[in-house]
Amino acid sequence: MKRKFAMMVLVATMTASMMTGCGAKSDNSGAAQQEETTQQEGTATEGQSEETSTFTGTLDEVKDFMFIVTGEDGTCYEFTFDEEKPEGLDSVNVGDKVTVTYTGTVSEVDPFEGEVLSVEAAE
Repeated sequence: MKRKFAMMVLVATMTASMMTGCGAKSDNSGAAQQEETTQQEGTATEGQSEETSTFTGTLDEVKDFMFIVTGEDGTCYEFTFDEEKPEGLDSVNVGDKVTVTYTGTVSEVDPFEGEVLSVEAAE
């Protein structure tokens, strides 16, 4: 009986220490992430130009606020835009190979954060 009680106390202590360790780590990374976001916002408001990137793939779908381009490796990327369609989006059709010029970051799993500058038919 004493052995069972000692084991329960040991497990409870280990669980509590693991929870405390994980909580402290999470708080520190959140502060660093918030500081990084603040720095990024500060540079954007100072008027520095952002770096442009391009992505080439097949145009799969076009909606009022977004379009989807699939890369050669089969990965789909969603590009969102505000009220106005990006330059050149009206001149391409679904199924065309296109080159998208954008600022910001594009990810397979995260939402698009940036601005689409143009969409052109690729050769």
